[in-house]
This record gives sequence, structure tokens and C-alpha cells, in this order.
Amino acid sequence: MTWQAAVETTVTGLGYELVDCERSAGGLLRVTIDKLPAQADAGELITVDDCEKVTRQLQYVLEVEAFEYARLEVSSPGLDRPLKTAAHYARFVGQEVEISLRQPFQGRKKYSGVLEAQPGVEGGSAWRLVFDDGQGEQALDFTLDEVRDAKLVPVLSFKGRGGARAPDRKPGQRGVIKPKKSAKKPNAKKTQDDAEPAASGQDKVDGGLDQ
Repeated sequence: MTWQAAVETTVTGLGYELVDCERSAGGLLRVTIDKLPAQADAGELITVDDCEKVTRQLQYVLEVEAFEYARLEVSSPGLDRPLKTAAHYARFVGQEVEISLRQPFQGRKKYSGVLEAQPGVEGGSAWRLVFDDGQGEQALDFTLDEVRDAKLVPVLSFKGRGGARAPDRKPGQRGVIKPKKSAKKPNAKKTQDDAEPAASGQDKVDGGLDQ
């Protein structure tokens, strides 16, 4: 079992969603957790108690599995929650997101707009970002391999961060001008540094960032 699998199994086993996990060259193991979709839709947020609970269990599991690290940090994702997987994208369809492409398209890398699934495409591999560039509504189609980073655009709400569709936006009931692609954006997959530092030590918890 890899350390990533150990973290994911532990977090999901405790009833949380694993948003992200990464390990730096300095030995910091950073784990980001969130409430499950139904809980988040009901307005439940990650608290310090949640982070402490996950931290304690991860400390035990990592020790048993003999995964070494210098410091463990467990936190909530915040209002600008990152989107890492197809499941994350599917959860937040209808909400405003910001994406940063690996390669520029029409002279820019960053786009903000309402996230939608591409019509007729299954499997969660292709998505659409609908935005207004001042000359009308545009639609940018992309795949996850073409995205370097993606995150929610922070919106203050007291109803949680569920996947409700943006107001007055219904699929198939608007005119979308899809920009003509002059070149295919190259596919590239983000890699992760799996080097394992040789020391274990201090841990940190951080909850309630999105309150």
C-alpha cells in the first residue's frame, strides 16, 4: 500500500472526503479533508475537532505502515476549494470555478465561469466552462489533462457548498458561442513527488477555514 492509499483509506473510512494530499521535499505531509456532499449541502463544515480526529487516526496508520514524515498537517479546503478529480468536478457542476490551463488558449491560461459537463460525453473526462467575455456568452471545452489547477470561486453562503446550479442557468436554454480552437491543447498529467523523508515528528491540525 502506498502512503497516498493509506491516507485515502483512513480519511474515507472516518466518513470524510479526501480533497487532496501531498508531501513536500521537507517532509511535510499535507492532507485536506471535507464533509461528504450530503453533509456539505446541509451546511456542515469541517471543524478543528474533525481535523484532530483525522490527525490522530493518520498518525496511528502511518506508524503501523512505517511511512515516515517530518510533520503532518490536516486542514479544511476553505472557500476556494481545489478541484482535483472527476468526482470533484461532478460535485460542483453549476458553480463558478477558476481553471488554469497547462498551455495558453487564445492568449490566456486562466478562465473563470460556470462549470458544466460536456453534453454527450460520459465518464467525467470532458468538461465545459461557460463565461461572458463582454461580447456574449462563451463556452470553453476542456479535459482534466489540460488543466494545471482548478478551484471554486469563493462565494459567501450560509447554505453550504453543495452542487446546486447557479440561478437562472439551465442547460439547453441559452445561446453558447463556442470559440473555435486554433490548435489542440496538449495532454499533460500532473506528477507527484513520492520521495519519502527520513524523519517523523510534529503534526498540525487546522479546521474551520471556510467558516
